Amino acid sequence: EQEVALRTLVSSGLVPPTRVSEDAADGAVVRTVEVDEEEGPADGAPCDLRALLAPHAGSRTSFAEPGAPVLLPAASARELAAAVSAALDNVRVHAGPDAQAWILVEDEPDEVIVTVRDDGPGIPEGRLAQAEGEGRLGVALSIRGRLRDLGGTAELISVP
Repeated sequence: EQEVALRTLVSSGLVPPTRVSEDAADGAVVRTVEVDEEEGPADGAPCDLRALLAPHAGSRTSFAEPGAPVLLPAASARELAAAVSAALDNVRVHAGPDAQAWILVEDEPDEVIVTVRDDGPGIPEGRLAQAEGEGRLGVALSIRGRLRDLGGTAELISVP
């Protein structure tokens, strides 16, 4: 089973986190830092992360979300949603067409946690580093790079 938690630190209240970070084949822990006042969200308004992630729900992907909006700066929410999409793409490619996936969104007072899990076989130890060494940078660029560009970090938890 593979698990990834995308963790975004937010300042108090409804606030602009920006910069998310890394991931791994089927998940990541993403930590974001507060957005610089001059940087602000691209469209000037907060975005409900739930609305960006809900379309992933289907027969093979379950989606659990809080009852209230999970508001983030629009640009950060879009990048976080893109990282989740990349993690789900990896589930389909590497865990197989029959794999089940779960997305869980938690809105804590000081962070938003998005966890992507699947029931695939896991990633063998050292496989991601080997793939990067071979020039296969899918996880490095599509997830880790996207989150790193936002200023966060990510961590993959894989249990073969």
